[in-house]
Amino acid sequence: MKFLLVLMLLVSCTSAELAQVAGAVLQSSATQGAVTKNEMGLGLKEALSNGLIAAVTNTNKKNGYLGNQLIRIAFPKEAKIVADTLNAVGGSALISKVTTSLNRAAEHASIKAKPIFASAISQLTFMDVVKILNGNSNEATQYLQRVTGSQLISAFSPDITRSLKAVHATKYWGDVMGQYNQIPFVKKVNPNLTSYVTNQAVNGLFKEIAKTEKSIRENPVERTSQLLKRVFGLLDK
Repeated sequence: MKFLLVLMLLVSCTSAELAQVAGAVLQSSATQGAVTKNEMGLGLKEALSNGLIAAVTNTNKKNGYLGNQLIRIAFPKEAKIVADTLNAVGGSALISKVTTSLNRAAEHASIKAKPIFASAISQLTFMDVVKILNGNSNEATQYLQRVTGSQLISAFSPDITRSLKAVHATKYWGDVMGQYNQIPFVKKVNPNLTSYVTNQAVNGLFKEIAKTEKSIRENPVERTSQLLKRVFGLLDK
């Protein structure tokens, strides 16, 4: 039985580094039975689903971005000169309104990630599973970025555009630029607001996912089911 399990693993994964996981699987069999290919796949998918649901839930609410220092969307760096100049002439309240509205737009749009993430999880192959389990602390996050990054940008962009209008970000942004451009001798700056917020919103989601992934890998308490304990217990051996 052990020989057949190793053979199955090696047929699926020819890379020497992936064989390390096969060895861990066999070591586990002495006490509680070998972790099967199906369990490994289901365990990783459960972990990813937990992390993704948590990330989307945490961001798709009031202050999900604004109140989280890890992912809070700041005033665009390209327009820092605008913020600095307006702050110096009493425009700090307007800058604050812009920052708040940018984060509100991201909070509204983040729900769009759910079906995209679900599709990416369903497409995981066994080789993907073994590579992720045997990878670094954000291997799953990197996989999701490769597979879903461009889709998230496309899905978020129209929602961000609508949300920016709904939370008056475009108005506040227009007010900021209008006030700034009235200052004599300043160099005009006007970054694409939709593009900026969309990219920041997507990056923030992946930061949240990476945080959850790291916890599950390193902290047994975060493995909330027997399946997670069995599969991720391989990493502790």
